[in-house]
Amino acid sequence: MVSEAIESDADAIGEVQLLLSEVRTALSLMRTGIAILALPLSVFSVLVATSRYYDALAVLGFLLPLAALCAVLMLFGAYLVLHSWRRIRRIDRVIHRIKLEHSVLARFMEAVD
Repeated sequence: MVSEAIESDADAIGEVQLLLSEVRTALSLMRTGIAILALPLSVFSVLVATSRYYDALAVLGFLLPLAALCAVLMLFGAYLVLHSWRRIRRIDRVIHRIKLEHSVLARFMEAVD
């Protein structure tokens, strides 16, 4: 009985470690999404800063596809951030449930909450 509880706690610790590694993966995906979100902002900053050197109507054929590409990049970056945020919240709920089921984990993870 005691060895079964120890194995169960060891399995729970292994499961939490696996879930925490998935959280790290989701955080790196979120970091990538934030970087993709920042790219169109920097492109538009350069365009605004150099706007006195060109006529916007003369280069409208270049500006419209660039604006469309930036919009797509912003949507993709927002999708990555929201997807990873939801994934992290889901994993946190699973970790909390495991923590409630195993008192050994609750002692080790008091400072986390």
